[in-house]
Amino acid sequence: MKKNYKSPIRIIILFFLVIFSVGVYLLVQSNNNWGYILPLRGKKIIAFIIISICSTIGTMTFQTMTENKILTPSIIGLDSLYVFFQTVIMALLGNGHALIRDKYFNFFLSTFLMVGASCLLYWIFFKKFPGRLYLLLMTGLIMGTFFRSFSSFLQVLMDPNEFDQLQSRLFASFNNIDTSLLFVTIITSLPVIVLLFKLSSVLDVLHLGRVNALQLGVNVDLLTFILFLLISILTAVSTALVGPVTFLGFLGANLSYRIFDTFQHKTLFIGGSLFTIVFVISGQIVIEHIFKFQTTLSVVLEFVGGLYFLIILLKERKQ
Repeated sequence: MKKNYKSPIRIIILFFLVIFSVGVYLLVQSNNNWGYILPLRGKKIIAFIIISICSTIGTMTFQTMTENKILTPSIIGLDSLYVFFQTVIMALLGNGHALIRDKYFNFFLSTFLMVGASCLLYWIFFKKFPGRLYLLLMTGLIMGTFFRSFSSFLQVLMDPNEFDQLQSRLFASFNNIDTSLLFVTIITSLPVIVLLFKLSSVLDVLHLGRVNALQLGVNVDLLTFILFLLISILTAVSTALVGPVTFLGFLGANLSYRIFDTFQHKTLFIGGSLFTIVFVISGQIVIEHIFKFQTTLSVVLEFVGGLYFLIILLKERKQ
């Protein structure tokens, strides 16, 4: 019975921590210059919230679908495909092309390509060769390595000015988020998040395993296809705002599993998103006002996330 009321209490605590971290981020060193501070920091906070929610919910959904809590959407190469696409258009078309100048067109085309790649993977491994999920993951891992390697090869051949502009797009930058994409990312991600919340009870059943889900009346193949599409969109949104970030969703998801000790996805989605928001905003406060931008939040995330990933792997091995 205790577990029934612990989760809501922890969610409430996390909610107040979010309010507190947002307040600190807005108020620290503001000098009452609200006309300048609110638009600048307010847009950043909205972006932090979008990135945190998309990364966490996308990772949790992917881990439920694959029945593995150490995998992330990057394992099937979706973020690598984004890097590859941006590199190709910059190398072949130059920085003056419409695909580079028009950010909205670039975003929707990148999202379309990532969704299309997911559809292709689903068609191959669930229609032509059904029941081979781990072969799908291995293929995605290989393709992701190929995309990264070929992107690196093209970047070596690029003009230094174009390479510099490309780097600003590809490397996660929580300090310089492209806030011009906020509106389009909100209207793109919001329906996906709402749909995943509606599917949370079905995800609870899927968490029991593919065989049990089939016996309980879940159309697992159709559900997997839908989840692939939704995860692709969420990955595209977070990648478009700050570039590829491997371990943000992984950290939020796995720490939430331990904090809430439940298998109900609705609770995990809310709690995990709140936890990640607190982590991102608090981390950015430390980066800006303690480290004075001498490092970036993305570096800290990759280090902490990679370290936690190794800890989980070692624990799983001992068990």
